[in-house]
Amino acid sequence: MQLPARIGKYELVEYLGGGMSQVYRAQDTVLGRIVALKILTEQGNADGEVRARFLQEARMAGNITHDNIISVYDFGEERGRQLMVMEILRGESLREAIKGNRTGDLQDKLNTALQIARALEYIHARKIIHRDIKPENIHIEPSGKVKLMDFGIAKTEGLSLTRAGFTLGTPYYMAPEQVMGHQLTNLVDVYAFGVMFSELLSGQKPISGETVERIFDQILHEPLNLEALRHQGVTQQVINLIERCTAKNPADRPQSFTAVALELERIVNGGSTSLFPAASGAPAAQPSAVPKIFAKLPPKLQTQNWIMALSAGGVIVLLGIVFLIGWLVVIAVGGGGTH
Repeated sequence: MQLPARIGKYELVEYLGGGMSQVYRAQDTVLGRIVALKILTEQGNADGEVRARFLQEARMAGNITHDNIISVYDFGEERGRQLMVMEILRGESLREAIKGNRTGDLQDKLNTALQIARALEYIHARKIIHRDIKPENIHIEPSGKVKLMDFGIAKTEGLSLTRAGFTLGTPYYMAPEQVMGHQLTNLVDVYAFGVMFSELLSGQKPISGETVERIFDQILHEPLNLEALRHQGVTQQVINLIERCTAKNPADRPQSFTAVALELERIVNGGSTSLFPAASGAPAAQPSAVPKIFAKLPPKLQTQNWIMALSAGGVIVLLGIVFLIGWLVVIAVGGGGTH
């Protein structure tokens, strides 16, 4: 499409990329805001499966409101082609950031992983499985805020838009059960997250292979290659989390992103304040910020939310005791006055 062009109330000013759908930077001439306009191509529009998936993406993303998920403003049809209006994002994809070594320091990387886990926790709570978690579908804004994108092959419970015999997903990040075409659960996203988390930390994919067949063989029969993490001195606690997320048996993985996010928080705020051990001669890690009175609690109760809840409970109990003492004093004084 030659630019500038106009579709409905949207003035298209820049082509941003795409495949079966094309994305443009556009201006809403009524509201005056800059948006991303995603338009289904003629080829995609003629394919009933692609059209249905495009509509599914719009409905799913349009009903989601979360700081770490791209916002969809509108959906419609113009000149016989479906279009979706989304927030315009600044920054770059996680893939571009990894390639350019712009993922920041270790704390930045952990924060990125935690934001992704929270976004996936949110959609899983709404019975949505993304099924295509990969660096290309994670956007990082200049502020460091993460945005989960592309619900084109996401699936809700009871809904299937997959052609028989056709597996959806990007090979390097597909779970064994996804490769085998088995019934999928939210645990395929946990697996893909683990692969991507390893790549985020090391800059290298833990699965190699130049053919889909070789990649699938590794996914099904070989452990992930995490040597790049070990060579960089990543702590065993982090490696253990990645190994659990990418377990070949879904039952051996963390069963929710709530558990994954809690473990990520624990890595920093619990037993370790850094993803990496301090180098020789480096200052020792600062002690945990957990107050001593809570230090003997189980680690899972040493998070900020639990400490706030326990503190509030303690205050309520203390106020109850003060009220009871006051009530007893009133009774005693009142009883003494009757003689």
